[in-house]
Amino acid sequence: MSTPHVVVVMGVAGTGKTTIGPLLADRLGVPYAEGDDFHPPANIAKMSSGTPLEDGDRWPWLDAIGRWAHGRAGLGGVVSSSALKRVYRDRLRAEAPGALFLHLTGDRALIERRMAARKGHFMPTALLDSQFATLQPLEVDEAGVSVDVSGTPEEITDRAVAALRRLKS
Repeated sequence: MSTPHVVVVMGVAGTGKTTIGPLLADRLGVPYAEGDDFHPPANIAKMSSGTPLEDGDRWPWLDAIGRWAHGRAGLGGVVSSSALKRVYRDRLRAEAPGALFLHLTGDRALIERRMAARKGHFMPTALLDSQFATLQPLEVDEAGVSVDVSGTPEEITDRAVAALRRLKS
């Protein structure tokens, strides 16, 4: 990727957005922003109690991520955001039209095992079903790539970098 882009690392909870995002940012030489840090406290409390967010809860969060991405236009950056629905990605693109999406995908059983092994994260495994039910994978007209999350974080990051390079070549 010759011109630095903003890459939104997306996918259901437990796919490794928070692990792969910083590794990808390091490989691309750009800053990383953790999408969870953009959630207002009410969203964190709702998810911590096992209640899925509604679209109205997500709009301020997505707008904040979009503003960060807009501020990085032409400079590059990596930010995590579940961005599960097309309308969420459209909202992010409205703020940051040049954003690329890296969809981390994987087998549900693998993702559930990884979620169960996490320590200190607010998202319970009980919400995984709602995440998969909400997920709308990238469509052919969306600028982005999908990468499987099997393997080590370094292997996943290698695949992500290669896929993003192919996308922009």
